[in-house]
Amino acid sequence: MLKFKKNHYTIEEVTLCGETVRFRAFRDLVYVEKPVNVEFQKMNLFVPESYYEGTSINGYDLLSAPVFMPNTVGGYMPGPADEPGANPFLQGKPNTIFRALQHGYVVASPAIRGRVQKGEDGHYNGKAPACVVDYKAAVRYLHFLADELPGDENKIITNGTSAGGALSSLMGSTGNHPDYEPYLQALGAADAGDDVFAASCYCPIINLEHADMAYEWEFCGVNDFHRANMKMDEGGRPVFTPVDGEMTEEQIRVSVEEKALFPAYVNSLGLKDENGAPLTLDADGEGSLKEYVKHIVMESAQRALDGGVNLADKTWLTIENGKVQSMDFAAYVKDITRMKTAPAFDALDMMSPENEEFGTESIERCHFTAYSQAHDTVGGTLAEPELIAKMNPLTFIGKADTAKHWRIRHGAYDRDTSLAIPFILATTLKNHGFDVDFAYPWGLPHSGDYDLDELFGWIDDLCR
Repeated sequence: MLKFKKNHYTIEEVTLCGETVRFRAFRDLVYVEKPVNVEFQKMNLFVPESYYEGTSINGYDLLSAPVFMPNTVGGYMPGPADEPGANPFLQGKPNTIFRALQHGYVVASPAIRGRVQKGEDGHYNGKAPACVVDYKAAVRYLHFLADELPGDENKIITNGTSAGGALSSLMGSTGNHPDYEPYLQALGAADAGDDVFAASCYCPIINLEHADMAYEWEFCGVNDFHRANMKMDEGGRPVFTPVDGEMTEEQIRVSVEEKALFPAYVNSLGLKDENGAPLTLDADGEGSLKEYVKHIVMESAQRALDGGVNLADKTWLTIENGKVQSMDFAAYVKDITRMKTAPAFDALDMMSPENEEFGTESIERCHFTAYSQAHDTVGGTLAEPELIAKMNPLTFIGKADTAKHWRIRHGAYDRDTSLAIPFILATTLKNHGFDVDFAYPWGLPHSGDYDLDELFGWIDDLCR
């Protein structure tokens, strides 16, 4: 039986950049009865200590505070349970958990399995959909023990970046859906719901079976690529090494062929704008969907301009009298540059992180698109269609207990996936009547948690 030992805690303080947060820490809460990897199926729970002294923060108290539930997953790798402390990507400034506690939230930080993990029997146990199942099991733990836990478990807000943003979107879209029930029962997850109140998703790497064609819809014609390989130094700080190159003739051919597949997919979705007008593409990839994506980028540029940012070097923007009038999309894409070679996600040699995510207990890697399976170079196999569907939030929107509130951010300079991917997610949610706050923040690459004041303001507007 899953339990919460309310007397098993420590009271701690962390001081960073002249700011101190004091909190009560309940660590190593195992959130399933039959874990297969206990180190990555447990959770840390942090509570502002002042709540136990009868005070309030920003209008919240011990029982009313929202439960902020960030994950640390990146690249579909294992995500450890996190701690209030310094962010290595922000020169040691306070991390998101520190800031959330300071703001008055209860924070639940679950560990989540990832694509490289194996059990003692030598079989993989962190492949898809393990990451979603673990996140769900952690939410079920919170719901099951809601009467004993601090915070308001009816106000759980998930948060993540990149693959972690994908997980947050899956948590938001798949609440209580029966497709995951066998996995949850096998782990001994709590007999409770796994729906969440809201989902915050930074640059979610989703819709993987269509992400290659979307990437080439955006970047086809840009054949040089520029990326940075990251390693951590001895002090745990990220070090980036630039890598530049040119796509091969074969990759350029793949780019053209993948781009040609995208319009039919888009047109099959039946997307509409706020006035009910169809969002579509013609055979060349032009059309109302592209114009709407451009419109959102231009809105982002206008906000930057209004905020005093000098955009004179962005010659692909037409600006008149302080107003952004139009943009040259091809020149914009050339300016932000391509990051990935074609195909961007389902590699023909199956050497991408996503290929590894779709492996099985005994197979390290699988394809997840019909195109890459048809052009496979290493004798790979295609993952089961049902599994691929379980990793795409679009499968479930409106067919599960989908979160009513969404905040989706994808940097205007993000090159890890196409601008179209989060746009399709946001538009699908809106078309189903859900509350969506969506933007392409100006100048930002693939990243998250860069606007915590705005994120917390959004949460407060929903919860207070």
